[in-house]
Amino acid sequence: MRRGTVVAVCGHESDGGHALRDLVDPRVSCVSGGRELLRRVRASRSRGEDVCVVPMTLGRDPELVADAARTLLGLTRKERAGTVLAEPFGTTGHLVGWLRAAASRAPEDRALLVTAPSGDPFVDADLFRTARLVRQYGRHGIVEVALTGGDPDPAEGVRRCRALGAERVVLLPAAWTVPRVPDPGYCEPGGLLLTAPATAGVLDARVGDAWHRYDRHGDDGLPRGLTAAHDHGHSHSHGPGGHDHDHDHGGHSHSHGHGHSHGHGHSHGHGHGAATPVHAASLVSSVLPSSRSLR
Repeated sequence: MRRGTVVAVCGHESDGGHALRDLVDPRVSCVSGGRELLRRVRASRSRGEDVCVVPMTLGRDPELVADAARTLLGLTRKERAGTVLAEPFGTTGHLVGWLRAAASRAPEDRALLVTAPSGDPFVDADLFRTARLVRQYGRHGIVEVALTGGDPDPAEGVRRCRALGAERVVLLPAAWTVPRVPDPGYCEPGGLLLTAPATAGVLDARVGDAWHRYDRHGDDGLPRGLTAAHDHGHSHSHGPGGHDHDHDHGGHSHSHGHGHSHGHGHSHGHGHGAATPVHAASLVSSVLPSSRSLR
């Protein structure tokens, strides 16, 4: 499998990539989007290196994927010939599985406080859904949410857990960043969401899949990336009936229909072919290659 240069494009979940420095191989370039991404890709292509760009979202930043795709459209035809955009590092379905694995390491008598940097109102609202699934399929009676830089913040989250009867609270990061412990007298850190070996395993899988699609099907990932945030936000909220409509992204058009979507313990992706249910109990084992461990 060819690998070339791997560029990890980072957003608010990793503090612009700062939180990833000790988790990814030093040969992986961690950049923000826009001009920095474009410069890094062009520099590598000018040296004749193939480039795979991986959006390092854990499922809470669909715009990161779409922005990366739009940026890569600025490459010349020759530069794009050896450049691919991988699937995002994680989805919200993966995030539930990773949080459940982290929760399983916390004592059962602790409350869990799922924390992440505040994003837009939609991704923040979805974090409450994620926490609810962690509680539903776990063994902890109290699972609350806190948003760094948002409302409720971690200090308020600890107070809520205490008000619900918890004596101790474990902070579980739903991001690459690890939150500061607001009240050491009552709460403790839950550690990193993913270890360096686990991160490397997922990253390798995303890169391998991207080059496989490119070599076998000529798929550079850009059309799919452009639609990553198409149903995110008010502009794509539809009523019960649903409807079909078209999008145009820099000359690439696509149409799709909207209907009902239901949780029921599974999530649907936007990959090739029909969506496949991913049940919460199998999320952890399905994300990594069999030789890797989340621990």
